[in-house]
Amino acid sequence: MERSTGSPAKYRMEGRILLLIVPLFVLDGVLGYWGFHYHHLHPTGALAYLCAFLNSMPMIAFIVVIGLYLAEEKDDFMRALWVQSMLWGIGVTLTVTTFCGTLAKYGQGPLIDIPSIQFVFSLVMIFSMVVIKWRNR
Repeated sequence: MERSTGSPAKYRMEGRILLLIVPLFVLDGVLGYWGFHYHHLHPTGALAYLCAFLNSMPMIAFIVVIGLYLAEEKDDFMRALWVQSMLWGIGVTLTVTTFCGTLAKYGQGPLIDIPSIQFVFSLVMIFSMVVIKWRNR
């Protein structure tokens, strides 16, 4: 029984990415939960901008980390998998937010909060990565 390990540099790169992405997801969840509970403070001015900046940084950092990974990835197949999964995540997120935003415009539904949108994007991206890898095995 032979084990195929491939390029060790690739696995170190994936390890670095995993080391960065997992804490970003945890931080995103913590800040999203915290963000639901600071509304009673009614932040204004610079404090409101600081709260918005803190709540949006994990998702922005996630996209930057994926972009850096794609720039460094030498395997075209893996790069294509990541790009396809991001496109699925963006497409489904855009579809859901457009539908819910239109419902809210006509008074038939509530507005969607930003952490929910980030969660939909992340969930769809991860699920589509699994399905694409399974389909191409």
